[in-house]
Amino acid sequence: MAVTVFEVEKKSPAQKLGIKPGDTLLTINGEEITDVLDYRFYQSNEKIVVEYIDHKGKIKKKKTKKEEFEELGLNFNTYLMDEKRSCRNKCVFCFIDQLPKGMRDSLYFKDDDSRLSFLFGNYITLTNLTEHEIDRIIKMHISPVNISVHTTNPELRVKMMANKNAGKVLEIIPRLNSAGIKMNCQLVLCPGYNDGQELEKSLNDLLEYENVECIACVPVGLSNHREGLAKLVPFNETTAGETIDIIEKFGDTSLEKYGERRCYAADEFYLLSKRKMPEADYYGDFLQLENGVGMWALLKKEAYDALEDLDCASLNKTVTLVTGVAAYPLIKDIALKCEEKVKGLKCNVFGIVNHYFGERITVAGLVTATDIYDQLQNKDLGEEILIPSSMLRSEGDMFLDSITVDELSEKLNIGIKVTECDGYSLIESIVG
Repeated sequence: MAVTVFEVEKKSPAQKLGIKPGDTLLTINGEEITDVLDYRFYQSNEKIVVEYIDHKGKIKKKKTKKEEFEELGLNFNTYLMDEKRSCRNKCVFCFIDQLPKGMRDSLYFKDDDSRLSFLFGNYITLTNLTEHEIDRIIKMHISPVNISVHTTNPELRVKMMANKNAGKVLEIIPRLNSAGIKMNCQLVLCPGYNDGQELEKSLNDLLEYENVECIACVPVGLSNHREGLAKLVPFNETTAGETIDIIEKFGDTSLEKYGERRCYAADEFYLLSKRKMPEADYYGDFLQLENGVGMWALLKKEAYDALEDLDCASLNKTVTLVTGVAAYPLIKDIALKCEEKVKGLKCNVFGIVNHYFGERITVAGLVTATDIYDQLQNKDLGEEILIPSSMLRSEGDMFLDSITVDELSEKLNIGIKVTECDGYSLIESIVG
């Protein structure tokens, strides 16, 4: 599949070759270019032979030499160079199916695209992979692959994902393992489905593969918008604790076998079970932060380290920190330590109850501007509000309910500062 060039960067190797917007890229070094993975892999060589069709319809083949990994300089209509691939599954736990009506259209799109996994760390179920793409992963040695496994029981996986191929594609995992492809795995756990003995089977199976680097076990998220969906029950204090016991048992096993703990419970399991959260050194290289594994420990360590180095004895300032219910105790603790360290500093902390999606949803990343406004209006908020960037879309300007930061700032009549989701940035934003 040929792709059309949208833009050619100035002074780039591609411009020197004479390629222009509107030309059609065919091959690089004789390899057909069908999407962004092909392009990025084959353009990395020092010696390049580009075959393309110019705007007059003539096929041209030109050579160039550049620095290894230097960008060729071509841009396309989309970063994937074609359309995103949507999910073919109907998972019983899918959070997108639990969204309320009336949100912006992009939020209802379910992606299951291996290219997004390699480019942005998205998790894929493997049900969309073709044989060509599996071969390409192995040939290019694209690693790691992030996989939503959920269970290694083929029949149960078919049931949970409502896809007849969901069990069969588990055979891809040993193929990738044999090829030396690293894998990060995710298990969304649903009580009565893939917890308990099924969880033990999944962890036992996955830890047999030396190239499964990390396994994140995450509790199912249940909103208040599950009309017509499968009946699921949330984890409670007892079942969350039992699940942690299983995960930690297999973590100890992998520590003995590989010298590192390769399976972890998401932070939410510790909060639900009311158990003490592990410290930062428990989580190794923090490979599963996107799944909420180790976020608490890392934020705490970074914030404490930043406070240790802080050179600010006094400051006449009042700020308001906004977070989700889950992170409230930690943010409150950090805020109190800031006040102890800096004389004259006052920190208000609000854990926003999620009425928009439902009270069982407690993470900061799903807090909306609507709930912030409803719970903060008429409160003494000091000089500014601090919110984590996880509350906003990637552009950094809009909440999930399509209200912008500027609009919320105007409604509350106070400035809002967006902080990065790390402890150093948090302390810097508080102190200023």
